[in-house]
Amino acid sequence: MAKRPAPPAPTLAAIESIDLRAALEDRYLRYALSTIMGRALPDARDGLKPVHRRILYGMHLLRLDPAGAPRKSAKIVGDVMGDFHPHGDQAIYDALVRLAQDFASRYPLVDGQGNFGNVDGDPAAAYRYTEARMTAAGVALLEGIDEDAVDFRDNYSGEKQEPVVLPAAFPNLLANGAQGIAVGMATSVPPHEIGELCDAALYLIAHPNASAEALTKFVPGPDFPTGGLIVEPRDSILRTYETGRGAVRLRARWNREDGERGQWVAVVTEIPYGVPKSRLIEKLAELMEAKKLPLVADLRDESAKEVRVVVEPRSRNVDPATMMETLFRQSELEIRFPVNLNVLVDGVSPRVVSLGEALRQWLDHRRDVLLRRSRNRLAQIERRLELLEGMIVVFLNLDAVIKVIREADEPKPELMARFKLSAAQADHVLDTRLRSLRRLEEMALRKERDELSREGGETRELIGDEAKQWKTVAWQVREAKKAHAGKGGGRRTGFAEAPDAAEIDLAQALVEREPVTVVVSRNGWIRALKGHGLDLGNLAFKGDDRLKLAFEAETTSKLLALSTDGKAYTIDAGKLPGGRGAGEPIKLMADLAEGSDVVAVFPHVAGAKRLLVTTEGRGFVCPEDEMLSSTRKGRAVMGVDAPAELALAAPASGDHLAIVGQNRKLLVFPLADVPEMARGKGVRLQRFKDGGVADARTFKLADGLTWTDGAGRTFTVSKAELRDWIGARAEAGRLPPRGFPKSNKFG
Repeated sequence: MAKRPAPPAPTLAAIESIDLRAALEDRYLRYALSTIMGRALPDARDGLKPVHRRILYGMHLLRLDPAGAPRKSAKIVGDVMGDFHPHGDQAIYDALVRLAQDFASRYPLVDGQGNFGNVDGDPAAAYRYTEARMTAAGVALLEGIDEDAVDFRDNYSGEKQEPVVLPAAFPNLLANGAQGIAVGMATSVPPHEIGELCDAALYLIAHPNASAEALTKFVPGPDFPTGGLIVEPRDSILRTYETGRGAVRLRARWNREDGERGQWVAVVTEIPYGVPKSRLIEKLAELMEAKKLPLVADLRDESAKEVRVVVEPRSRNVDPATMMETLFRQSELEIRFPVNLNVLVDGVSPRVVSLGEALRQWLDHRRDVLLRRSRNRLAQIERRLELLEGMIVVFLNLDAVIKVIREADEPKPELMARFKLSAAQADHVLDTRLRSLRRLEEMALRKERDELSREGGETRELIGDEAKQWKTVAWQVREAKKAHAGKGGGRRTGFAEAPDAAEIDLAQALVEREPVTVVVSRNGWIRALKGHGLDLGNLAFKGDDRLKLAFEAETTSKLLALSTDGKAYTIDAGKLPGGRGAGEPIKLMADLAEGSDVVAVFPHVAGAKRLLVTTEGRGFVCPEDEMLSSTRKGRAVMGVDAPAELALAAPASGDHLAIVGQNRKLLVFPLADVPEMARGKGVRLQRFKDGGVADARTFKLADGLTWTDGAGRTFTVSKAELRDWIGARAEAGRLPPRGFPKSNKFG
């Protein structure tokens, strides 16, 4: 066997010197553009990447519409790979599988037969075992593709043609969303409900300059195929749609199921989009094993076709919302779905667009498709009209035409010359069978000509009138909504408000909720006795100390303690000492200032209000929520100037205020005259010549003013009897009615 001659050595003249940096930059730029254009970013017009577009077009060529039988996925993958996408069969099949998964695509474009994976994260079966065909949504993306609706280009080998973009009679970009990572950029488009998108598109057609705020009235937020709840504030969603960048907080949907004897469980029925259920369960189990979920006793996956994850609490007294918040914070039961509307505008320019721009891209594309299909149809009409005119001439001269065809050596030029036919008309006559010529009817030919002429006129009018074009596009949008909105089942993802981090007290949630009676002594010692309705007559105190006040609460309650210097301190009832001893001084639980004492202690009630009054007769109404503090230092509530002190904190309910001084003067005036503040010095409530405030109480004037004397008897003075004591704020008042306690206290 003869040896092949060695190639000639390169000469210096054939070697080209180039800068390495420039060469690397040029080649990397080409790679980046190839990744951006051909793999990662979807086209804003049809919402598809090239691989998805080629799969759908390949299925179109195989006639795999919803009415036909499915074909093996291996056949689809093989044809697409061989004709359009030479990048590996597994990549094509993975893209095909995702198009068929109803938990991954809001509106699946492929109808898969067989194992196409599940929400647990299990993979699909091999393509030799599965079959597929297009759904109605997939067919809608290809509507009119054979009518010159879009441009075509050569495939990778130059042997066939493939569409540059699909006609897209379906708003696929926003309806199904898209995710991808390119070189230096990424995209993350969430799915939406098509009925809302179509309504927004119709509004945009009528109002071309509509703002994102106006469009969000129709599209309040994403709609994920796996449901869940969006807990992102509305203003944040609006900013995301305005700028095209942001994130959406999405959490699982759950409900409480009650069992016997007060037992209950939390059942998760919908999980966040893109989270495999098996991985979620595994993570929760790891958290339980690491003892990071102290409120959870057990976790069970009872899912069948529908998601059902059962969370059992540590105790039936645990608050369900608090327990679920611990899960949301530490697991993928709540995620932040990134939004980055980075798409190929007009198919060539990568750009981040707003919601309105994304819809506008689709609508402008639909108008271009309408014009192209109309021009194509008009050309068909004109060709058919030309042939009909020729056939009418033939019908009127049928015998002569047949004679020419039988006798002439070259019948085509003879027909053209004798009957003034065009070359196309003559060819059509010669191609028509004699049997067809016999059945020609002049009325039928003329009727078809008239109908086509009318249709051609309407088509020309449509091509020349932009208003009619948008009217037709609007009709197409309404038809798309009618065809697809009902099949999607309406919106799946709901909206809710998540509690602030400060509202969830996990330390409190771990406390067993039990009834207690809080006892406070004169010297400021506090303790908690188990139960309600206790007999406190036999309580023991240290030395000469004695009972100051007692009230019923729960171990999960927060207590508010007010000091004479106007500060409010928060104490957890669950941390109070038991009732066996004398308790502990409140000063050990709160950093009271030197020389200040406790004035009042009471359980915090959300939304309740208190009347704060100083010894000099100044005061205001303060919400209890504004008194809460998270540190031992407390919160300054009332501004007090020495030697004055905070004297009392009475519940602020009713419509009138009764205040009595140490000088035994009583004044009643409307509570509305007292301002409500979170912090301040207040206003003058009663004026004294000597002494200060003894007591104050709010009440409903219609029910009368009530007090209790030293013997435990209750007295009530009616509205009519109180008229002599009703005055204006800051007056001195007058001596109280007969029977008022000598202690100047309402009891």
